[in-house]
Amino acid sequence: MLFADDIVLIDETRDRVNARLEVWRQTLESKGFGLSRTKTEYLGCKFSDALDEIDGEVRLATQIIPKKESFKYLGSVIQGSGDIDDDVTHRIGVAWRKWRLASGVLCDKKIPHKLKGKFYRVVVRPALLYGAECWPVKNAHVQKMHVAEMRMLRWMCGNTRSDKIRNEVIWEEVGVASVVDKLREARLRWFGHVKRRS
Repeated sequence: MLFADDIVLIDETRDRVNARLEVWRQTLESKGFGLSRTKTEYLGCKFSDALDEIDGEVRLATQIIPKKESFKYLGSVIQGSGDIDDDVTHRIGVAWRKWRLASGVLCDKKIPHKLKGKFYRVVVRPALLYGAECWPVKNAHVQKMHVAEMRMLRWMCGNTRSDKIRNEVIWEEVGVASVVDKLREARLRWFGHVKRRS
């Protein structure tokens, strides 16, 4: 192994994170590896008012590690406040990038709408809903995703909002269920997995 990336240390107090970080640094150095001091950062999450720790520093040897308000980990944007606003915006952006990459197929007037819908379900929608099963969603998040998806679907069909075609007609035309329904389905599937655990 030449390098490892995206290593996460999690603990409940800053002091214990400092201790774990030092142990991790010593372990890596004993095996001939180094820990990048310029790329190392930390995120303090306050998911509860009960944990009110006085601001302190996280250190790597003598260097102070910079604190971030959010960072990207395994494709998701994690915010210290526990909100998902940045993650929802990021997922919508990723879905649009996938949509643009596939626009040669999705905007081709010779391809049937149902086939475009299948392509959309396989390429774009997984990018939009990645990690959504464990989001604490609010109506505003669902609405943002719904608006983005409807823009994509209308564009695929060659329609605009000014054409006054109802969403239900668009969904039927391309054979795609609403993103709201798919989000609920993913969350219920995840809930089932959690409920079945011992």
